Amino acid sequence: MSETNEVRWNHLTAAELNVLAERGAVVLLPIGSTEQHGPHLPTGVDDFMAAEVCRRAAHMVDKRTPVVVAPSIPFGLAEHHMLFGGTLTLSLSTLHALLRDLCRSIDRAGFDWILIVNGHGGNMTALHALITELTAELSISVGFTNYFTAGRMVIRETLETQDGLMHACEGETSMVMAALPHLVRTQELDKAVGPAITLPAESTDPVYFAVSFRVITESGVAGNGDKATAEKGERILDGCAQALADLLVTRFRRR
Repeated sequence: MSETNEVRWNHLTAAELNVLAERGAVVLLPIGSTEQHGPHLPTGVDDFMAAEVCRRAAHMVDKRTPVVVAPSIPFGLAEHHMLFGGTLTLSLSTLHALLRDLCRSIDRAGFDWILIVNGHGGNMTALHALITELTAELSISVGFTNYFTAGRMVIRETLETQDGLMHACEGETSMVMAALPHLVRTQELDKAVGPAITLPAESTDPVYFAVSFRVITESGVAGNGDKATAEKGERILDGCAQALADLLVTRFRRR
């Protein structure tokens, strides 16, 4: 994939960002988490992959829709991973306050469109609620998507052992192998296995209880990280980016 114009907010000057705001650019705001990802992956997986998909999507639509990728937010709601160690988590009120202030700043910088792009399942419910509040508070349009929801079809078609992303699994491990291969502890891949989990959107459990992820899997892995390949990861990243790019072109109009 060839890259032409710079799309990262913190690599642009204020003057360049002012021009993009005047052009009606959409601001992508990636958010992930910093949490354990089994014995073989770094704690920044959710953050890194959300930012990577946003960057790729922005370049895909560069000639059609101006897009700016804001600095990614590396923290989210990760209480369920705390017992493993190596995890940083926010409270719900802190997460909402942080995102509210950032969206207000983007509004004051002259932009009319924000799309929060999430890479961590634990953030989903909180982000849905926040979007409702921000829509009432701000004069600009704020939307929310999960990159793995936008790209669910390519994920399903690519993976061999599961239908969607789980945790430190075949899919996430493949994406890190493709984007940041030096961060994969390949000597630990034989330990990167755990039970399959029901994806939140597909749960049929009538009652919700908060439980530690350690109750679900001792390894910290859900799925089969040992089945990952860089080729699968590249296909997933590009496929999710293309799905996000399609949303940018069809759902956000230019001035």
